[in-house]
Amino acid sequence: MTKPIIEVKNLSKEYILTHNAQPYYTLRDSLMNFVKKPLEFFFAKNSSSKKEKFMALKDINFSVMPGEVIGIIGRNGAGKSTLLKILSQITPPTSGSIHLRGRVASLLEVGTGFHPELTGRENIYLNGAILGMTQKEIKSKFNEIVEFAGIEKFLDTPVKRYSSGMYVRLAFAVAAHLEPEILIVDEVLAVGDAEFQKKCLGKMGDIAKQDGRTVLFVSHNMAAIQQLCTKGILLNNGEIVFTGDADSVVNHYLQQNNHDDLDTEKNIAHQVDKIFQLIYAKVCNERLEKKGIFESDENIVLFFRFKIKEKIPGLYAYLQISRKESDTAVLISDSNDIKMNFFDHSPLGEVEVEVKIPRRSLGVGEYVVYINFTSDKNIEAFNVDSPGDILSFQINDNNTARGNGRGGFLSTLLEWKFID
Repeated sequence: MTKPIIEVKNLSKEYILTHNAQPYYTLRDSLMNFVKKPLEFFFAKNSSSKKEKFMALKDINFSVMPGEVIGIIGRNGAGKSTLLKILSQITPPTSGSIHLRGRVASLLEVGTGFHPELTGRENIYLNGAILGMTQKEIKSKFNEIVEFAGIEKFLDTPVKRYSSGMYVRLAFAVAAHLEPEILIVDEVLAVGDAEFQKKCLGKMGDIAKQDGRTVLFVSHNMAAIQQLCTKGILLNNGEIVFTGDADSVVNHYLQQNNHDDLDTEKNIAHQVDKIFQLIYAKVCNERLEKKGIFESDENIVLFFRFKIKEKIPGLYAYLQISRKESDTAVLISDSNDIKMNFFDHSPLGEVEVEVKIPRRSLGVGEYVVYINFTSDKNIEAFNVDSPGDILSFQINDNNTARGNGRGGFLSTLLEWKFID
């Protein structure tokens, strides 16, 4: 029976936090206090410091089989990096045990294991030796490492002159090519450019699938976790709160942590009564049930309720969907997408409208809904609402290749219709 390559049992890590409540003193203040009250000066430093225990990890238990790719996710401060440092034997646990049945290569921080005064060439040999490789092993992989890192021109330059991206490229190339049984990678890959990140993910996939080696991967990129990992571990406040296949863990994390951050519904209060106003909006499914997190195979419906007191010639609504993290527009539409002039044919009073975003139009990520109103005529002469960014929603699976999830914008015909 095959034994786990990693076994973690009852693992805990405690830190002592010191809170210094002593006020700021200038050099002159310190000298005067020492002259006036020398004993109080010394005792005050110790008495004003308070110590507090902080459990970074609490009774962690899991095992990893050879060849598995495990994604470790959670909010900042959840304990992910602490766990990887213990597994990399950089810091010891307070209690519990770990059993590693293989050689470990870790990429936790930019430049880990590098000497800044040495050249890239020298650091390849140094870092390889730290990882337990012989000189012969390193020499046999040397050209592959240099080609993958793309630093041929700077190979004989001291790495202290490298950019953070060059550091990462070289460090990852060494760790990935020197054939460790266990590869541990923290969020450090986020420093590299998009092309290199894609290259690294492909290499980690090859390491696991073709070479049968084990990878532990920490990232805030949920699409990368779903693409690369077979299983996942969700940490929160130093504890494992959910384990399972990668998709299930990512979905659980998004639903648990991100739903409260989404503006899925908005009642809009107005101090000034205008002749055309948006008074209510929500993101929902096709049954018009409020919802904030979708799979890319689901249709998304934006529901709006308007209050119309007078007809405005040529009025139409402009809708824009943007990525939240980059504020990049990825989809635009307006109510003139249908043949008739939309609001010219609307009744007065409260009017409900739904706009359907077809499935697979957007990729994984969080989006902001912007809506505003304009006219072919002089809209400035009318008292019209200007809502702006009002809603947000999330798509949480990895079908980005089938939609418009990665840049540019898509001008598309969305379905605008009155609700009878």
